[in-house]
Amino acid sequence: METVTVSPKFQVVIPKGMREALKLTPGQKVQALLYENRIELIPVRPVKRMRGFLKGIDTRVAREGDRV
Repeated sequence: METVTVSPKFQVVIPKGMREALKLTPGQKVQALLYENRIELIPVRPVKRMRGFLKGIDTRVAREGDRV
């Protein structure tokens, strides 16, 4: 777990290891969500970049008769 400091302008720096793992770039947008007692930052990804991210998912699920 990493600790960051909130600046007088309420800014924080995302640690380098996390930026690299998430492949964040300068100027990239992130969504800020308040969830229970914490702040979550979620990278906004272009739709084109999401293409194929479900490749290989198992689509054999039990469905109701009117949903087939």
